[in-house]
Amino acid sequence: MLVIGLTGNLGTGKTEVAQILAELGAVVINADELGHELLQLSTRAYTEIVAAFGKSILKHNGEIDRKKLGQLVFDDPAALNKLNRIMHPRIYEIVRQKIEEYRQSGAGVVVLEAALLIEAGWKPLLDQVWVTTAPEATILERLKKARGLSQEQILARLKAQMPQKEKMKQADLVINTDCPIDELRARITELWNKLQV
Repeated sequence: MLVIGLTGNLGTGKTEVAQILAELGAVVINADELGHELLQLSTRAYTEIVAAFGKSILKHNGEIDRKKLGQLVFDDPAALNKLNRIMHPRIYEIVRQKIEEYRQSGAGVVVLEAALLIEAGWKPLLDQVWVTTAPEATILERLKKARGLSQEQILARLKAQMPQKEKMKQADLVINTDCPIDELRARITELWNKLQV
């Protein structure tokens, strides 16, 4: 079984690449989705996060308001580190278990999609690291359209991530997503067909 770590900064097209790989037959583990599950009421992570950041991050129904939490941590590197220290070890363990389950069930290719894959130290779980990239202007345009974020919010989030150049240095493969979707699909299909599984 081949385990590919798919990473890249916000707005660089990770999700599109992951979707194409899923269509081609890969099993995709989305670290963000696992993180959202960990934020559910009554989990240990929920309790620790509320203790660390206070009740102002909660919605009226007691759930964590991810938007409020996001604004809080993206404006403050120390707060982001605190959140990552709570979340990353838990997500790592869930991912490790899932990879093992897929290995047992005979999966051919597992893709771990995670924005902070390198920063979180998850490379030991992987056989290859694929990094998506795009020019800053393209990223800004995509995120304004897709998430309705202001340029200021986008730049704050990008600044909180490892620079693209640094991620590219740790990549086995770099995928520039600044192209039409058909072209990207053709490129990913070509890479898929070359995989030795």
